[in-house]
Amino acid sequence: MQIKKIGAKIVFDSRKQKTIQVVVKTDQGSFSSSAPAGKSTGEYEVKSYFKSLEQDIDFIENIDIKSVNDKLEKNRKIIDSDQAFNFLNYIEKLTYNRIGGNSLFVLEASFLKAIAKDNGKELFQLLSENTGGKLKMPRPVGNTIGGGLHSKGRNGKRPDFQEFLFIANGKTFKESFEINNKAYELAGKLLGYWLKTKNDEGAYETDLSNEEVLDIMKNVQELLKKEKQKVDIGLDIASSSFYKDGFYIYKNFHKELDKNSEIKYMVKLIKKYGLLYAEDPLNENDFSAFSELTFETRNSDCMIVGDDLTTTNPERLAKAIRLKSINAIIVKPNQIGSLIKVKEVVEMAKKNNIKTIISHRSGETMDDTISDLAVGFGCDFIKTGIYGKVRKAKLKRLMKIERMIRR
Repeated sequence: MQIKKIGAKIVFDSRKQKTIQVVVKTDQGSFSSSAPAGKSTGEYEVKSYFKSLEQDIDFIENIDIKSVNDKLEKNRKIIDSDQAFNFLNYIEKLTYNRIGGNSLFVLEASFLKAIAKDNGKELFQLLSENTGGKLKMPRPVGNTIGGGLHSKGRNGKRPDFQEFLFIANGKTFKESFEINNKAYELAGKLLGYWLKTKNDEGAYETDLSNEEVLDIMKNVQELLKKEKQKVDIGLDIASSSFYKDGFYIYKNFHKELDKNSEIKYMVKLIKKYGLLYAEDPLNENDFSAFSELTFETRNSDCMIVGDDLTTTNPERLAKAIRLKSINAIIVKPNQIGSLIKVKEVVEMAKKNNIKTIISHRSGETMDDTISDLAVGFGCDFIKTGIYGKVRKAKLKRLMKIERMIRR
């Protein structure tokens, strides 16, 4: 593979915010990736850009292509994922303390796409070479009704929880995609404002309380059950967004809960609604509280999911494992930037029986890299929206991958 050009430029995400796109041109073609951006970010995420988006772009535009090609020539030909990640290690040394997480992620993703093409493979095929076993499709986790920092709400009110999620369980990914779409439509009809106000992620805006929304989700679940279609319910609670001075402060309806009361409330919701998924139910610094909740719900099917707690960081995941804080983890590549560390997090999670959920961000582009990462790394779930072209781009890519696998 011969690199001809490495380019970077500003593009706009689904929230009309500036983000970075990287293009790697080789003798095989052009390979690009663009970065998403989160509205609610964990305290321990890496910086999106080292000093600024513009300076990251300037650095990438001026990478010494001759040095990169010399490195590739010394390796003769990169023919497998181990060699590909060794090359990424070189790229990370080259860019260390020069670019941020967004920029490193899309630079590495573009290189991996180019390497896959050079070997006549899809990205997911390159990544899956050393995972062993049969390729599997992730279950889609679909954001349906919004609240928290992601939403404006209606009539001056909104749910305190950030996302209310449907998690379809079809026989194929395509069937799960269709079930989630149907669940989304039914929820809209029950809300009474079908196809009206939606937030950045295409989730319905509402003025209902958390439990009023969960009642609607449960109703949809029962309606689909009658049609022999299975869908589970999940929450992205994003509790750090309403945590202050030791209390979880709810506005709709007003109440202030200390740590123990918050744990009891989470246990109650998990039992009452049969939740499969509870993301960031406690403050992002409170590993011990997560541990208590994970223990209290040990006999349920509910996953206690770390996102702001773990921020796709191997060190924070290792701590969560040691303290038994979680049994599932969100994987957001641009939270950590390095795809080497993303791979490390997924492998560490699998080794410790922790479910993996690769995830989009609130500000998205048409880039579908995370779909290939989900299959290539063998993730259990993929979290994205249900409505909107930037969300469906990831889901459509997964349906295409499923067709390739089933040939």
